[in-house]
This record gives sequence, structure tokens and C-alpha cells, in this order.
Amino acid sequence: MGQVVHKSRKIVLCVAPESEQKLHTFVEECIRGRVGFIAVAGDNCSRIEDIIDELVVGDASDDSRFILTSSHPDEDLDSVIEFARSMITGDEFEDDVEIVKL
Repeated sequence: MGQVVHKSRKIVLCVAPESEQKLHTFVEECIRGRVGFIAVAGDNCSRIEDIIDELVVGDASDDSRFILTSSHPDEDLDSVIEFARSMITGDEFEDDVEIVKL
């Protein structure tokens, strides 16, 4: 699979249960693409956020691996997108948010 280039440094992520195995590749693509924030929405979002955090940190030997995450149980997608827009990532396009469905 080729490298995915994310359009924004802020992502709202929705993961279907059958797609959780794609998280490792997704996280590595985000790190390479300098994504600064991932908001996880939908079912099991708290657990998905924990998995992403573990994948980002890895064995903790590389302190350049960092992505801020949040989970939003029981929130509608529009609210999560608005929250992501409010996050500051140091990017000139602060309110750009990419929605990713795995």
C-alpha cells in the first residue's frame, strides 16, 4: 500500500470494528505526515484512542513521535469536528479538519 498524504494536521477518525487492524498503518502514515491531532469518534472511541496512543509512543525510544489525541463518546460527528477545529497545531490552516473513516 502506498503512503497516504493527509490533507490536514487535524483528523477526526471513525473506525469500524472490522477495520481496527488498519490502525497501525494509519498511525504510521499520520506520523510521517506530521499530523498533530486525532479526535476519535464513534463506537469504542476511548479504546481506539488508547490503541493510537500506544502505537504512537511505541517503546518510548523516539521522543519525536507525538500526536495529541482525544476520544468523544456519545458526541455527534459535527461536535467532534468543531472540537478538532478549535485545536491549535501550529499550522497556518488552523481550522482545516480531515475526516477519515477506516
